[in-house]
Amino acid sequence: VQLQASGGGLVQAGDSLKLSCTGSTRASSAYDMAWFRQAPGKERESVAGINWSGTSANVADSVKGRFTISRDVARNMVYLQMNGLKPEDTAVYYCAATVGDGNYEWWGQGTLVTVSS
Repeated sequence: VQLQASGGGLVQAGDSLKLSCTGSTRASSAYDMAWFRQAPGKERESVAGINWSGTSANVADSVKGRFTISRDVARNMVYLQMNGLKPEDTAVYYCAATVGDGNYEWWGQGTLVTVSS
């Protein structure tokens, strides 16, 4: 499975962005998906996750109330809606997939989000 993330860019604090992730095969629509991010000099952290059907999702406390993860199973797409962006949200964002055991085997190439103050 190949994942392709897109939608990053340079925005100002308070702005919104919507990241998208698509899988190369229909099989990826059956996987649990997540968004991770890695800021310069920091470890990668989980941002949000969603199950294969889109019926269960969670977000990290650091983005709760601002970020929302969703998916369109029919289109094989996963999204991360990011509102109220802050400079500390600046990072490379990656989408990843797992068969459900928590081991994320497939990763997208990352999309850079830069939030200026």
